[in-house]
Amino acid sequence: MAPLPNYRPKQLSLGPLEAEILNIIWELGSVTVKDVHDRILSDPNRELAYTSVTTVLRRLTEKGWLGCDKKGRAFYWRPLLTKQQAEVIKAHEQLQRFLSVGNPDVVAAFADSLDDASLNQIEAIAKRIQAVREAREGE
Repeated sequence: MAPLPNYRPKQLSLGPLEAEILNIIWELGSVTVKDVHDRILSDPNRELAYTSVTTVLRRLTEKGWLGCDKKGRAFYWRPLLTKQQAEVIKAHEQLQRFLSVGNPDVVAAFADSLDDASLNQIEAIAKRIQAVREAREGE
């Protein structure tokens, strides 16, 4: 997994339509409102106003997820983070919230409910943490 990026959006929370549009942009790269609108309307069961797409793109820009460039008369939106970087940030935030409980017994109590695959993941994480500690001690 990639390291925690230096850049972070101003606001991490996204609504369902914001997340859908951000995923479209990650897939397409630099996009216009029309690109996103056409992609959403390619599903015959969907309806969405062009102006709604514009509003969501502006909101994602204000939240710090997108950058906007003007080329000629058109505006192009581009992601400021890769999808992988966003996943790293969200995972980091979730881990910080989990660890903020503070009481090791409370944090460890959930272990009884874990399946073998989850226990294997936690063991792999523990090994990675140990490797980081050893590397830091060697510096």
